[in-house]
Amino acid sequence: MLLELAAQRQVLFVGGKGGVGKTAVASAVALAQARAGRRVLVVSTDPAHNLGHLWERQVGDREVALAPGLDGLEIDPARTTDEHLREVGHTLRRLMPEHLSREVDKHLALARDAPGTHEAAVLERIAEVLESSDHDLVVFDTAPSGHTARLMSLPETMSAWTEGLLRRQDRSARFGAALRGLDDDGAAASIVGTGRRRDQRADRDQEIRRILLRRRTRFAQLRDLLADDTRTAFVIVLAAERLPALETIELYGRLLRSGVSVGALVVNKRSPADRGEFLARRRAQEQVHLETVREALPHVPLLELPLLAEDIVGEPALERLAGEIARAR
Repeated sequence: MLLELAAQRQVLFVGGKGGVGKTAVASAVALAQARAGRRVLVVSTDPAHNLGHLWERQVGDREVALAPGLDGLEIDPARTTDEHLREVGHTLRRLMPEHLSREVDKHLALARDAPGTHEAAVLERIAEVLESSDHDLVVFDTAPSGHTARLMSLPETMSAWTEGLLRRQDRSARFGAALRGLDDDGAAASIVGTGRRRDQRADRDQEIRRILLRRRTRFAQLRDLLADDTRTAFVIVLAAERLPALETIELYGRLLRSGVSVGALVVNKRSPADRGEFLARRRAQEQVHLETVREALPHVPLLELPLLAEDIVGEPALERLAGEIARAR
């Protein structure tokens, strides 16, 4: 079921509570799709990256080959934020008067640690990856639930914010044009100087508008992609325990409000029922929490993956996990 879901999508987000096995599931699905002949990119957006540890190789902020047909990438939030603010600073200094450059630096220093800055920078990076990728499928191994829920809601927020900036910029341009129309005729030198300043302001206003329009288009396209359940799906991974079960229900609600479709729930590390009394009792307790999820989300497909004896590390282990995913129903 999960592999069929991935086979029909261009983008797959894998999320859930920390420690439930998101990276392993995302990597196993990506590997299975690569084995099926698709070109796949698996991207980690979690600041505490596990992708490189799982694949037993160095993975960084540039694409690296993990297996035939499969590439990997770990988005570095700190580096992404620095590059984002550096680009913003360069643009602001180009557009603002030179005497305000210190104010620009002060503003960017404050913005670095402002709430939402890292999420906005990571969102820009996700948009860049999706715009530039020539892969058939991009699988995102996301950060824990709360961070990811905020990230999924940002395209709508950023689109609205950019739209507001455009409206204010339009009003400012109209107000400036009205003021310029009130200028009286002065000396020739004065007219030349005033005309030059007008041209500079007009060029600056046009550049600002181009930047805002480009950002509006980027966020609108990302928002449309996330909301299109024929191209994008979100998979929630959980453990059959009380807190992950409750967090799954909450995450589902937040994703739904953001317009993101949840394609499946994956219960990872399910205890066997026939391996002694202790594990049987454990499985019975897990069943209580799974019933809570089923009652809250009865329409979302749910599959169960067994608790495996070995760690999921390296390509052979991921192939075995992909086999379990293919058999799960």
